[in-house]
Amino acid sequence: MKVLRRKAVLLILGYVLLVILTMLHFADHKGTKECNQVKYVPYPLRYTMDHQRPSLPLNTTTKRQHVFVFTTWRSGSSFVGELFNQNPDVFFLYEPMWHVWQKLYPGDALTLQGAARDMLGYLYRCDLSIFQLYNGGANVTSMGIFGAPRNKVVCSYPLCTAFRKDIVGLIDEHVCKKECPPQNIELLEEECHRYNTIVIKGVRIFDLNVLAPLIKDPSIGLKVIHLVRDPRAVANSRIKSRNGLIRESLQVMRSKDPKGRRLKAYDGYQRSRRDAVDYHALNALEVICSSIVRTVQMVREPPDWLKDSYRVVRYEDLVEDPIRYLKEMYHFVNLTVSEDIERFVLNMTMGSTYSSKKPFSVTSRNATQAANAWRTQLTFPQIKQVEEYCQQAMDWLGYEKVQNPEEVKDFSKTFVTKLRF
Repeated sequence: MKVLRRKAVLLILGYVLLVILTMLHFADHKGTKECNQVKYVPYPLRYTMDHQRPSLPLNTTTKRQHVFVFTTWRSGSSFVGELFNQNPDVFFLYEPMWHVWQKLYPGDALTLQGAARDMLGYLYRCDLSIFQLYNGGANVTSMGIFGAPRNKVVCSYPLCTAFRKDIVGLIDEHVCKKECPPQNIELLEEECHRYNTIVIKGVRIFDLNVLAPLIKDPSIGLKVIHLVRDPRAVANSRIKSRNGLIRESLQVMRSKDPKGRRLKAYDGYQRSRRDAVDYHALNALEVICSSIVRTVQMVREPPDWLKDSYRVVRYEDLVEDPIRYLKEMYHFVNLTVSEDIERFVLNMTMGSTYSSKKPFSVTSRNATQAANAWRTQLTFPQIKQVEEYCQQAMDWLGYEKVQNPEEVKDFSKTFVTKLRF
């Protein structure tokens, strides 16, 4: 009897084991079949069934252009970006890396560059799912992208009927917000695929070497327009927009080399919060100008991969002779300047007045007055502070230092000379 019981137990255990193995076999077969039907796109994670969303073919008649406007805050980048945003043949994105900095705050400027570069890699391939990591998760929409209410693609047909992409003119962001419904991000991706030129403007890359993989990658072949401006004008504009750049100034300041020299603040003890914010706005120029110096050092003897992919544009030159420099920028990226775009750039740079009440808005203004506003609005100690931080960058970019307070107010004298690289 004991032998029979033992055999019965063994038979039952064997049967249970057979059932388990059979179930595992079917589960593995089913999983393999599903994996063959699913397309995997690496980070950010996205799984799409092949039959759900066919990819749109690219226009193969024209070589696709990928352009990055490489600059820093308050250098006229919103204006330059608008020159591309207005072009009917350009898919433009305004400061997408803002999302990276906001999501990963309080990360410092230098350590966030890798994440910013990775985002650019996805965006130039029209994979906008990268925004899901930094804004809204799977629910991110076309209107959830930073700068969307001013974007000609987002606010124009076919995503919205409020405006037309082929008509040159500034977008009224209040109208766009009111009349343009948030669209699925995949619809914006489809629009992206229909364009042969993608331009992204960003102020959050601090080293040209960070962009090297995108420039070398033959599937992207990134071209870089380096927009520079007199650091004293940048400092003046940063101070005027102090409340809009507090977090960014702190993130930039965290990137300072702890072993680097520290310059004494010319204005002495900071007695109020406003003074403290101005202090950070000025001191951020130390990191920003160091970034410019590294870039200029590279382009003075450019590596082979950079020689045909980089162009520097000074803001002062652009506003002084807008048609010439617009044509040069467009020629660099194989775009054609239309009469409408020419009229637009003239209107934007030859307004009757200059107002600093809305520093983040793009409006028609007297650009020459804007370029020289620092001469009347910065104190002489503030000017000297910036010049201490930015001496080498200013020398290479062709900006002369001020010798005395009287010289600053003498508008018969210019402090802009020739580029020295």
